[in-house]
Amino acid sequence: MSRIRSKGTGPELIVRRLVHRMGYRFRLHRADLPGRPDLILPRHRKVILVHGCFWHLHSCRYGRVVARTNATYWRAKRQRTVHRDRESIRRLREMGWRVLVIWECWTKNPAMTERRLRRFLATD
Repeated sequence: MSRIRSKGTGPELIVRRLVHRMGYRFRLHRADLPGRPDLILPRHRKVILVHGCFWHLHSCRYGRVVARTNATYWRAKRQRTVHRDRESIRRLREMGWRVLVIWECWTKNPAMTERRLRRFLATD
Protein backbone atom coordinates (compact mmCIF):
# COMPACT_ATOMS: atom_id res chain seq x y z
CA MET A 1 0.00 0.00 0.00
CA SER A 2 2.94 2.33 0.54
CA ARG A 3 3.46 2.48 -3.23
CA ILE A 4 -0.01 3.92 -3.86
CA ARG A 5 0.44 7.51 -4.97
CA SER A 6 -1.98 10.36 -4.42
CA LYS A 7 -0.51 12.58 -7.15
CA GLY A 8 0.68 11.84 -10.66
CA THR A 9 -1.29 8.63 -11.06
CA GLY A 10 -1.83 7.11 -14.50
CA PRO A 11 -5.49 8.18 -14.79
CA GLU A 12 -4.61 11.68 -13.61
CA LEU A 13 -1.88 11.99 -16.25
CA ILE A 14 -4.33 10.88 -18.95
CA VAL A 15 -6.80 13.57 -17.90
CA ARG A 16 -4.04 16.20 -17.71
CA ARG A 17 -2.90 15.41 -21.24
CA LEU A 18 -6.45 15.58 -22.61
CA VAL A 19 -7.22 18.91 -20.93
CA HIS A 20 -3.89 20.39 -22.04
CA ARG A 21 -4.40 19.17 -25.61
CA MET A 22 -7.79 20.96 -25.60
CA GLY A 23 -5.91 24.20 -24.99
CA TYR A 24 -6.77 24.72 -21.33
CA ARG A 25 -4.19 25.66 -18.74
CA PHE A 26 -4.57 24.51 -15.17
CA ARG A 27 -3.01 24.32 -11.75
CA LEU A 28 -2.43 21.12 -9.77
CA HIS A 29 -3.37 20.12 -6.22
CA ARG A 30 -4.00 23.53 -4.63
CA ALA A 31 -3.83 22.98 -0.88
CA ASP A 32 -6.06 25.98 -0.14
CA LEU A 33 -9.07 24.27 -1.76
CA PRO A 34 -11.09 21.53 -0.03
CA GLY A 35 -9.93 18.05 -1.02
CA ARG A 36 -6.87 19.33 -2.94
CA PRO A 37 -8.46 18.94 -6.41
CA ASP A 38 -6.33 17.25 -9.05
CA LEU A 39 -6.80 19.93 -11.74
CA ILE A 40 -7.90 23.50 -11.11
CA LEU A 41 -8.92 25.88 -13.88
CA PRO A 42 -9.03 29.18 -11.96
CA ARG A 43 -10.10 31.35 -14.90
CA HIS A 44 -13.17 29.17 -15.43
CA ARG A 45 -13.82 28.47 -11.71
CA LYS A 46 -13.80 24.73 -12.42
CA VAL A 47 -12.07 21.78 -10.78
CA ILE A 48 -11.57 18.22 -11.94
CA LEU A 49 -11.19 15.37 -9.47
CA VAL A 50 -9.71 12.10 -10.76
CA HIS A 51 -10.86 9.29 -8.47
CA GLY A 52 -9.51 5.77 -8.30
CA CYS A 53 -12.39 3.30 -8.49
CA PHE A 54 -11.17 1.07 -5.65
CA TRP A 55 -10.33 3.84 -3.18
CA HIS A 56 -13.45 5.92 -3.80
CA LEU A 57 -15.94 3.00 -4.07
CA HIS A 58 -17.10 3.50 -7.63
CA SER A 59 -20.01 1.33 -8.77
CA CYS A 60 -17.90 -0.38 -11.47
CA ARG A 61 -16.26 -3.79 -11.02
CA TYR A 62 -13.02 -2.22 -9.79
CA GLY A 63 -14.82 -0.32 -7.06
CA ARG A 64 -16.67 -3.41 -5.83
CA VAL A 65 -13.48 -5.34 -5.07
CA VAL A 66 -13.33 -6.53 -1.47
CA ALA A 67 -9.98 -6.65 0.30
CA ARG A 68 -8.86 -10.20 1.09
CA THR A 69 -7.23 -9.36 4.39
CA ASN A 70 -8.54 -7.05 7.09
CA ALA A 71 -11.68 -6.41 5.03
CA THR A 72 -13.52 -4.56 7.81
CA TYR A 73 -10.72 -2.04 8.20
CA TRP A 74 -10.46 -1.39 4.45
CA ARG A 75 -14.22 -1.09 4.03
CA ALA A 76 -14.37 1.52 6.80
CA LYS A 77 -11.37 3.37 5.36
CA ARG A 78 -12.93 3.49 1.90
CA GLN A 79 -16.26 4.66 3.37
CA ARG A 80 -14.44 7.53 5.11
CA THR A 81 -12.90 8.47 1.77
CA VAL A 82 -16.35 8.62 0.15
CA HIS A 83 -17.67 10.75 3.00
CA ARG A 84 -14.66 13.10 2.74
CA ASP A 85 -15.20 13.35 -1.04
CA ARG A 86 -18.83 14.37 -0.62
CA GLU A 87 -17.89 16.99 1.95
CA SER A 88 -15.10 18.40 -0.23
CA ILE A 89 -17.36 18.62 -3.28
CA ARG A 90 -20.09 20.32 -1.24
CA ARG A 91 -17.61 22.89 0.11
CA LEU A 92 -16.13 23.53 -3.36
CA ARG A 93 -19.60 24.18 -4.79
CA GLU A 94 -20.40 26.53 -1.89
CA MET A 95 -17.23 28.45 -2.78
CA GLY A 96 -18.52 28.86 -6.35
CA TRP A 97 -16.50 26.16 -8.10
CA ARG A 98 -17.99 23.80 -10.68
CA VAL A 99 -16.83 20.22 -10.05
CA LEU A 100 -16.32 17.25 -12.37
CA VAL A 101 -15.38 13.80 -11.09
CA ILE A 102 -13.56 11.56 -13.56
CA TRP A 103 -13.37 7.90 -12.54
CA GLU A 104 -10.31 5.77 -13.19
CA CYS A 105 -12.30 3.24 -15.27
CA TRP A 106 -13.49 6.04 -17.59
CA THR A 107 -9.90 6.86 -18.54
CA LYS A 108 -9.59 3.45 -20.20
CA ASN A 109 -11.71 4.97 -23.00
CA PRO A 110 -9.96 8.29 -23.80
CA ALA A 111 -12.49 9.31 -26.47
CA MET A 112 -15.39 9.10 -24.00
CA THR A 113 -13.34 10.89 -21.33
CA GLU A 114 -12.50 13.66 -23.78
CA ARG A 115 -16.19 14.11 -24.64
CA ARG A 116 -17.06 14.43 -20.95
CA LEU A 117 -14.26 16.94 -20.42
CA ARG A 118 -15.25 19.00 -23.47
CA ARG A 119 -18.87 19.15 -22.32
CA PHE A 120 -17.84 20.20 -18.82
CA LEU A 121 -15.28 22.77 -19.91
CA ALA A 122 -17.46 24.29 -22.64
CA THR A 123 -20.29 25.21 -20.26
CA ASP A 124 -20.09 28.33 -18.14
